[in-house]
Amino acid sequence: MKLARTLTTLAFGLTAIGACAQTVVGVSWSNFQEERWKTDEAAIKAQLEKLGAKYISADAGGSPEKQLGDIDGLMSKGAKALIVLAMDKDAILPAVNKALKQKVPVVAYDRLIEAPGVFYITFDNVEVGRMQARAVYKVQPKGNYVMIKGSPTDPNANFLRAGQQEVIDEAVKKGDIKIVGDEYTEGWKPEVAQKNMEQILTKVGNKVDAVVAANDGTAGGAVAALTAKGIRGIPVSGQDADFAALNRVALGTQTVTVWKDSRELGREAASAAVALVQGKPVEKAAEWSAGEKKIPLSSRLLTPVPITRDNLDVVVKAGWIKKDELCKGVPADKAPAACK
Repeated sequence: MKLARTLTTLAFGLTAIGACAQTVVGVSWSNFQEERWKTDEAAIKAQLEKLGAKYISADAGGSPEKQLGDIDGLMSKGAKALIVLAMDKDAILPAVNKALKQKVPVVAYDRLIEAPGVFYITFDNVEVGRMQARAVYKVQPKGNYVMIKGSPTDPNANFLRAGQQEVIDEAVKKGDIKIVGDEYTEGWKPEVAQKNMEQILTKVGNKVDAVVAANDGTAGGAVAALTAKGIRGIPVSGQDADFAALNRVALGTQTVTVWKDSRELGREAASAAVALVQGKPVEKAAEWSAGEKKIPLSSRLLTPVPITRDNLDVVVKAGWIKKDELCKGVPADKAPAACK
């Protein structure tokens, strides 16, 4: 009996040690209310659980100031690594530098944070911009173009815009394309994109032939402004493969959404965070230094996929969206192959 009690006590002790040794990963969300982040979160949680790590999080609700406090709060709750979706690339630096100084690894999630020691994971956003512009240009190689950019505080907005310009630059120089609007969208907010689009339409007397929008939220705002003016049938781009955007692609009101499978991004970010805590190299990492400050960062750039009416079946087969949701309201006589 004494031996049994000793063994039981030892087992409880080992269990407690294992629990205490569990890696806690804190995720700081900039604006969790956007549809896509819920998918990312589910993937991060699942991968951390698979790796024996614990997930904790905080949502800044779009406030750079709150995000600074959130990161301190996550570390005070035991976070040994941080995954940070930054609201403002510059405002977040004090908190990030503090974490790095305390030997807490930081994974810059989908949005660049330029600080030595940060691990950066995202999709190739310059290529996303190219994909957006290629799809729009294929449909409309001439005319008045509107460029609806992302948030001015997010480096991705400029990466996307650079990729877009690569594709249309020659046509712009030849005069085939005229850029009649080129506006940032504060906070990536669809309502801001809609307002910007409305103002551009007023300025040019509704003479717009194409819209290159930075993501699906801004695309939705642009489409709302166009629809209100009775303008239909012009190409519009986006990214993220939001369900509403995929439905617009099926309906024909949006030309392309670039699918960045956030399930893959979430899994890889979670794996990177745990590896960094353990002092292990991150798989498939490479040096990257294309930011404004040209700071070399260890990084992973994943590959995006453009989704148009021609390949909507890709996201259905991948289990990203159900056919019923994709094809809601699509007339049978105008349905793409994925809806038949």
